[in-house]
Amino acid sequence: MKKILQDLSFSELENLILSLGEKKYRAKQLYDGLMRGKKISGINVPADLREKLAAEYEDEPVKIIKTLTASDGTEKYLFSLADGNIVEGVLMKYEYGYSQCVSTQVGCRMGCKFCASTLGGLVRNLTAGEIIAQILTVNALHAVNRGGSAAARAVNKVVLMGSGEPLDNYCNVIKFLRNVTAAGGINISARNISLSTCGIVPKIYALADEGIDVNLSISLHQTTDEGRARTMPVAKKYSIAEILKACDYYFEKTGRRYIFEYTLIDGENCDGRHADMLVSLLKGRCCHVNLIRLNEVKERKLSAATEKKAYEFCARLEKGGLSATVRRRVGADIGGACGQLRAGYLKGENI
Repeated sequence: MKKILQDLSFSELENLILSLGEKKYRAKQLYDGLMRGKKISGINVPADLREKLAAEYEDEPVKIIKTLTASDGTEKYLFSLADGNIVEGVLMKYEYGYSQCVSTQVGCRMGCKFCASTLGGLVRNLTAGEIIAQILTVNALHAVNRGGSAAARAVNKVVLMGSGEPLDNYCNVIKFLRNVTAAGGINISARNISLSTCGIVPKIYALADEGIDVNLSISLHQTTDEGRARTMPVAKKYSIAEILKACDYYFEKTGRRYIFEYTLIDGENCDGRHADMLVSLLKGRCCHVNLIRLNEVKERKLSAATEKKAYEFCARLEKGGLSATVRRRVGADIGGACGQLRAGYLKGENI
């Protein structure tokens, strides 16, 4: 597999261009083309420069090979990588704009039992360029669909909540965050980026010290370590108490309220007792609870809580003094859970 040109920051691209004996301004031409989602072969620079780059860098590191559109307008994509691996992403359409969920790994090794991404384990990490190229590709797609120029930015919010655990691919994810927020590129504000983690405690501390004030989301899903370990193997390594302490540090360093994701699984974690325990655990913290009705994965044999139960649970949290909402359920009719589309594709199912 060749290198990924989209891995490079603008200054790194300038250095590369100078090392090839080219004029410095060629870097800006290339960078602008890449940020418009163009292939190297489609950027308006001299042919000999394109040939030099093509010898070492992938022309199209990420491409859409399948798009599913849900009844609510949500779009789910299968992305093919240059080495033939497959990841997926979701574009959610809201009144305030488009939010894209991106993948950070091919597969995942965390083993959460409600998630399809882990079914085949971890294949490999994505590079920073492969992560940002998912966004660039969708931006270009929607610019074309709207009849606008390829420079038009469709995506204004990003969620690192697709296939993979972002903090298990720490260095590439940090580089992605620096590149995607860079002025002169697509320049998405860190405040419009959410990073979801199952709770790798040392990396939460490291992220807090990076100076990139993204929204931190913790996949909690239970109120005790014992209960959490039933569905999340990472709970055997990092306790809820350790996670809460790391969240306190994140808030202290960034001033950003953190979010707890709590997937409501019928018969597992969504009765009144669990709501009261969640209030006891989190009351007084600068946090928000995002309640998620499970997107069911047939291989996992777990069932979603009813909508009625979800709103009753939310009301009980609010009565107890917590900030909480039930997340709008998007893409349920196109396999909305992480990894479902990829898993079906790899099995040869007609999707």
